[in-house]
Amino acid sequence: MSDPHFYEPAQGHGLAHDPLNAIVAPRPIGWISTVSAAGVRNLAPYSFFNVFNYRPPLIGFSSMGWKDSVANIAETKEFVWNLVTRPLAEAMNASATDAKVDEFTAAGLETRASRLVAPDRVAASPVTFECRLTQLIRLQTKEGRELDQWLVIGEAIGIHIDRAMLEDGVYQTARAHPIMRGGGPADYFELGELFRMRRPTS
Repeated sequence: MSDPHFYEPAQGHGLAHDPLNAIVAPRPIGWISTVSAAGVRNLAPYSFFNVFNYRPPLIGFSSMGWKDSVANIAETKEFVWNLVTRPLAEAMNASATDAKVDEFTAAGLETRASRLVAPDRVAASPVTFECRLTQLIRLQTKEGRELDQWLVIGEAIGIHIDRAMLEDGVYQTARAHPIMRGGGPADYFELGELFRMRRPTS
């Protein structure tokens, strides 16, 4: 018989660690590169990230606080998403800093110029999306109280895929060894076992 731990988030969870992001997990990582209007580069990972639409392709991430990534996107209306793979995990982690540094340089990452937007791409990332801002939304509570939480949605206007990730025209998700964020303070996952299941036709 189930013995649920019930809590009302407004009253606290009563556990050693907030379970919310451990339950909604693993989550893809939004490794976002931007550049300010003054030309200062920034690279930062966001675990509140996903894809929201096919055509046009829309992706989004949410930032706790008005951080450099959000400020740069608000200024320039551009950003790049870089796929984080297992070989890039340590560099991604090194870029998760609030220090006023060039994270590309601090993490020892080579870059490639984008074709359609100003921010650089992570050269070793097998997939990158060049994006233009479509919406910048300040999140609110159910009462309408504004939070210091910002949802950035962008349209991918240019997509780079390493051809080694393709087989017979189909992208091989596991081949890139993507990693995802877990819920604990240091939990990450590499893509696990594959199984296939077709959607119903009617």
